[in-house]
Amino acid sequence: MINKIFYLIKPVIPRVVQIWLRRILISYKRQKYDDIWPIDFNSAKKPAGWKGWPENKDFAIVLTHDVELQKGHDVSVKLMRIEKELGFKSSFNFVPERYIVSEKVRSELCENGFEVGVHGLNHDGKLFSSREEFDKRALKINKYIKDWNAKGFRAPAMHHNLEWISELDIKYDLSTFDTDPFEPQSDGVGTIFPFYYKSQITGREYLEMPYTLPQDFTTFVLIGEKSADIWVKKLEWLVANNAMVLVNVHPDYICFEGDKKGVEQFPVKIYIDFLRYVKNNYKDKYWNPLPDELAEFWKENFNNKN
Repeated sequence: MINKIFYLIKPVIPRVVQIWLRRILISYKRQKYDDIWPIDFNSAKKPAGWKGWPENKDFAIVLTHDVELQKGHDVSVKLMRIEKELGFKSSFNFVPERYIVSEKVRSELCENGFEVGVHGLNHDGKLFSSREEFDKRALKINKYIKDWNAKGFRAPAMHHNLEWISELDIKYDLSTFDTDPFEPQSDGVGTIFPFYYKSQITGREYLEMPYTLPQDFTTFVLIGEKSADIWVKKLEWLVANNAMVLVNVHPDYICFEGDKKGVEQFPVKIYIDFLRYVKNNYKDKYWNPLPDELAEFWKENFNNKN
């Protein structure tokens, strides 16, 4: 109930006050849900017909980014270069009608072996407000998917209706999570692996990829963690279960070296330290696909039976 009230009045609350209130809420909920966050031990069951990752890798690590505002868009290439230098690749999901999405930025990302996806349409919290509204927006979203040659989608604020999402012309969706009681729509899917969703009405299907590492904003801004320890703890459990390590990092919330840190930002060093931890401690043991590559692998190896 508290969660619903907060998100109802959120648009009229100053951002600084929003963050203060959410920190209080998170502090209360973290104690209440410590048995399922950051790890829900009941989510480790492997998919039917599990065959493992390519080249017998221990786990897959999928890096994704939701770009919330123009400032995040404008530093996306900077973040891409950091990841590339460390030997990783990722996807960037842009909001088509909230800010100016540069064709140059999209092209530079793709030319460097990264991926571009669509992150809602307006990011105003109304995408799933009614079936009529979703259908109207889905027409525009599908146009951006086609124009950008995108293969995937993630809804803003992790709102989701998997049946409605099946109307989008996508190979995969990223709008869910294994466990996250702090999200406005907090129903986790209870798995640390991808799974197919097939529409009960049209029969269309796509691969759903839940994020399995805690949200960066929750962990480093609201809770105030000063290191990647929570991510590392969850990572090691995921690796032990041969799972998909999927993280959603927002360029908007990153304070790059030399910049003045904002109230809703965390140092880029935390993210760099995490990537270096993966690289140094699991050398030759992980597969770092783009979401599109993982979707193709799942299609070829699991034949839509999961």
